[in-house]
Amino acid sequence: MLHRFDEFLSQGGAESDTEVVGFLTRYMLSDTKALSFEGMSFGCSTLSVKNEEGNFLFGRNFDWNTCEAMIVSVVPESGYASISTVNTDFISMSGLNMSDLPSSIQAIICLYAPLDGMNEKGLAVSVNMIQDSATISQNTDKPDITTTTAIRLLLDKAANVEEAIDLLEQYDMHASMGYMMHLALADTEGRSVVVEYVNHEMIVTDTPVVTNFYLAEGEKNGIGTAQSHERYDILMKALSEKEMMNIEDVRDALDSVSKDNFGEFESTEWSIVWNQSTGEAIYYHRENYEKPYIFQIEQR
Repeated sequence: MLHRFDEFLSQGGAESDTEVVGFLTRYMLSDTKALSFEGMSFGCSTLSVKNEEGNFLFGRNFDWNTCEAMIVSVVPESGYASISTVNTDFISMSGLNMSDLPSSIQAIICLYAPLDGMNEKGLAVSVNMIQDSATISQNTDKPDITTTTAIRLLLDKAANVEEAIDLLEQYDMHASMGYMMHLALADTEGRSVVVEYVNHEMIVTDTPVVTNFYLAEGEKNGIGTAQSHERYDILMKALSEKEMMNIEDVRDALDSVSKDNFGEFESTEWSIVWNQSTGEAIYYHRENYEKPYIFQIEQR
């Protein structure tokens, strides 16, 4: 079964998670009960760096309550192959038991709800929440897209950061779950940025580290949790001490800002080190940094 994402875009996208659910239900899931992507807030840390071999590495922690995750590999007919990660609790909280569905249906649903990923061209994408009462709901008569479907768009269609920014500018962004968020993007050309929305205007800031506060200059700069500033400082210090890092260095940097360091009820549900130059993705589950799970994006 095709995931029909191009059809989703051509019919105007969606300006809410409810509309994404409506598309899935109408066109692919008519025999299942209604879905919802509603959930609680989450926090994260990302790091972009180069290794001594000249490869670009992107590290990502996903911090949240204990949850179920799915790693999805996709090779679209018209787009780039990619690997992405989904918190399936964001879907199953509606009462839908994902385990009752065939694996092919589960995978299709998850294609519309990624929280991070990397494609065959080495573009890495991560969404990080910002604790702010504001949300994102652009209204300029462009086609509409939500946070998670924006990640799918970028993984399918963008080869680098410049193309990703160009794509985002073609859509009106609407925050999934109503939460303020920003996107960390990095490519194999050495560019790493954060894309933020202030007063519904998109702002791009170059940065190797993203946590959970605004980095854009101006009225919102610095707004976010105190701990997110602490994690940012730890990662920036690690970069200042070691300009080039190997996979183990990035893993250790992610470990240094994982949730077990802060005595909170959340955990770091997954950590990833992506080798953007080789297409290798190395996952660590719930802060067990001694046991990697290795995946490879299909190269075409």
